[in-house]
Amino acid sequence: MKDFTKNLPFWNKLSAQEQSHCEMSAVINHYEAGTYLLGGCENQSYLGLIHILSGELRAFVLSEEGREITLFRLKAGDTCVLSASCVLSQITFETQLCVTNDAEVLILPSAVFSKLMESNIYVRCYTYELATERFSTVMWVMQQIIFYGFDKRLAHFFLTEYKRTGQREIRMTQEEIAESTNSAREVVARMLRQFASDGLIESKRGVVKLKDIEGLEKIE
Repeated sequence: MKDFTKNLPFWNKLSAQEQSHCEMSAVINHYEAGTYLLGGCENQSYLGLIHILSGELRAFVLSEEGREITLFRLKAGDTCVLSASCVLSQITFETQLCVTNDAEVLILPSAVFSKLMESNIYVRCYTYELATERFSTVMWVMQQIIFYGFDKRLAHFFLTEYKRTGQREIRMTQEEIAESTNSAREVVARMLRQFASDGLIESKRGVVKLKDIEGLEKIE
C-alpha cells in the first residue's frame, strides 16, 4: 500500500504519523465500466479522496429531464476531492461519478481525509486549489454549452482528442461523442454528416477520421 499512497500529490507534505495513518486507512478498489461511485445507487456514499491508478471516470450532473452534462473526466494519475463528504458538503449541486473504463482507484476515506485537511495546511491548500480547478473546468463547460454552437464544440472536441493522442482516428461511437460533448446522439449524427460532406472528416461505425485539421481549426 505504501507504494500506492506515495502517488498522493501531497504525500511529501505529510508527517510520518500522517503517512502511516494513510497507509493503514487507504484501500484500492477495482471498478468495472458502468459502476457509479457517486449517484446511481443508494449504497454508494461519499467515498473520500480518490486517486485514479488506471482506467477512466466521468463526472457529470443530471437534469430533471434526464439529460447528462459531462463536467470532466478523470484518468490515470488524476485526483478528485468531490467524492469526499467534507468537500461536497459545501457544494449545492449533486455530482455523479461513473466508471467509463475499468478502473483501479485508490481511496482515502472521508473521515481520514477530513482530519488531514484540519491538521495539515498543505492538504487543505491542495484541496481548495483542486476544487477551484474543477470549478473552473465546470464553468468552461457551461460557457461552451450556452455561448457556442455545436459545430464549434464538436470541432474543438475533435482537435483536443487529436492533440492529446496524436492520432487522426478517434475510436468512439456517436453515443460516446454525444456524452463527451454534452449533446444528443441525433445531433452528433447530423453534424458528423455535415462535417463529412464538407470534407473535414470521414465517419464510419465507431470511428471518426480527421481529414482536414486546418478546416476544423477554422470552425473552432
